Amino acid sequence: MLRRNIRLRREYLYRKSLEGKARLLYEKKRKIREILEEGKPIPTELRNEEAALRHEIDLEDENTAVPRSHIDDEYANASEKDPKILLTTSRNPSAPLIQFTKELKFVFPNAQQMNRGGQVISEIIETCRAHDFTDVLLVHEHRGVPDGLIISHLPFGPTAYFQLLNVVTRHDIKDKNIGTVPQAYPHLILNNFTTKLGERTANILKYLFPVPKPDTKRVVTFANQSDYISFRHHLYEKPGGPKSIELKEIGPRFELRLYQIKLGTVDQSEAQNEWVIRPYMNTAKKRKFIGD
Repeated sequence: MLRRNIRLRREYLYRKSLEGKARLLYEKKRKIREILEEGKPIPTELRNEEAALRHEIDLEDENTAVPRSHIDDEYANASEKDPKILLTTSRNPSAPLIQFTKELKFVFPNAQQMNRGGQVISEIIETCRAHDFTDVLLVHEHRGVPDGLIISHLPFGPTAYFQLLNVVTRHDIKDKNIGTVPQAYPHLILNNFTTKLGERTANILKYLFPVPKPDTKRVVTFANQSDYISFRHHLYEKPGGPKSIELKEIGPRFELRLYQIKLGTVDQSEAQNEWVIRPYMNTAKKRKFIGD
């Protein structure tokens, strides 16, 4: 199993290394295509390669015209099967962290909670790979307050690091009629993930949930505002027909703030940083990274 994982990782890194060449070839073919449509003469630097590029353009279809990236490979099989998530905590978790993790287990369908004990991260990741888990979620705390969430996609990554803010558990929501959490797969609302980094973040969050049935009444919302992602969890009812909708919050609720994405799993300290927040980024008040 270890040799197989090393081989698969090496193949993945090799495909990733070819992206630069594929992107350069794609730009050349795009220029040739535009020049032929406009009837302009071929530029001098492309004349020697014109015949070969034209031949490749003729053989392309909609699936091969745009080069695939390592990001496509990471979630290539996401639509073929439902996600399978392992949920665990930092070592020696406090009672509030255990309670919050239990509630997260009901938020993410097909999630399994595991007591961390004395296991190290590398052992957890290897076990999850062997049992076909798609994601590992690690929840951290500071003095009994949940303050960090790590989402690591398997088998090759990416890994997203979020700061947890303003956590309110179901127990703390002052509503006597809060009820139980249904097991139906929820509809997803992803609001204001408009930049390239925002789309990347939305993909990481989106693929934690399976495809719901059209008639499910459970809704999960990730709403971005000023790079703070608000999570809300609701049920809706239509007591007076299709035009009257009542929303009922079933919790928990919290805010996420992305501070790092790594091109690898959480156990790989040598993994390359795709994006990381830097000093003085917080002082650029008008600059937003995830959405408008």
